[in-house]
Amino acid sequence: MKLKVMNMVEAINNALDIKLADDPDVVVYGEDVGVEGGVFRVTSGLQKKYGEARVFDSPLAESAIVGTAVGMAAAGLRPVVEIQFSGFVYPGLNQVISHATRMRYRSRGKYGSPLVVRMPYGGNIKALEHHSESMEAMFGHIQGLKVVIPATPYDAKGLLISCIESDDPFFFMEPKRIYRAIKQEVPEEKYAIPIGKANVLAEGTDITVVSYGAMIREVQRAMIKTKEQGISVELIDLRTIYPIDREAIARSVKKTGRILLVNEGPTSFGVGAEIMAIANEEAFLSLEAPPSRLSGYDTVPPLPKGEHHYFHGPDRIFYEIKKVVEY
Repeated sequence: MKLKVMNMVEAINNALDIKLADDPDVVVYGEDVGVEGGVFRVTSGLQKKYGEARVFDSPLAESAIVGTAVGMAAAGLRPVVEIQFSGFVYPGLNQVISHATRMRYRSRGKYGSPLVVRMPYGGNIKALEHHSESMEAMFGHIQGLKVVIPATPYDAKGLLISCIESDDPFFFMEPKRIYRAIKQEVPEEKYAIPIGKANVLAEGTDITVVSYGAMIREVQRAMIKTKEQGISVELIDLRTIYPIDREAIARSVKKTGRILLVNEGPTSFGVGAEIMAIANEEAFLSLEAPPSRLSGYDTVPPLPKGEHHYFHGPDRIFYEIKKVVEY
């Protein structure tokens, strides 16, 4: 197996490159995706390699981007479309909710929706509010839509390939804060990571911490302090918001007796609430402390000067871990 050091941008580009070469039904498009390679240059070089018929720029119209993808998918293609920032996707939700997620049911299996909507998401990059949102819980609530969030370059490549090869519609949410912040060895050849299977990044006995995306790195930084304090943390990377890996969460909580969800999305009706429900439903008799969550505020992300009040880092995560362990 040949390995190459990649960041997340390079890993996603590599996944798209492999699938474009592997499957003539795959097309890639979106705002500035072709000539410029996207606002973050994730698709850089693909149009030159595969031509304008396979990789191309779209109008600045999210509803049209997603709507045409629905039609292409029903016709047998496998479109992978990019929304510049997740905060711009809302005009396209009508197409997703009304058509993409219902296509197989509506046609009694005659048509499918094998499409992937890629979008950078999350904040703490000194951007504006529509560029800093973390609304994955809302997307996970849409029946028939699968929501994937990688935390590493390795996962980004393997998960994206699985999404493209699936016959279901996906939101593939890319934590832009770590687009180029993490590098690791990634196989150059094709591989796939199963959808709906969480990854246990660290074994522990005192508390289960569940997270995903850019917050995984912040939890790992907090774990330097927990180790110094003698607190043994089991860290689970969800990888997919929906379907969620209930078995992995339950198995871990039965071992540790405590659980904390760490994410940056709004607290109310969020992923944390779902994790807490799973802990109660699947491992209630093993709990030694109430299930807890450390999520974002129920307000829109602030302008750059207020980010340090809004987004939590290692110190706050450590405090929450310690509080749950000492309950």
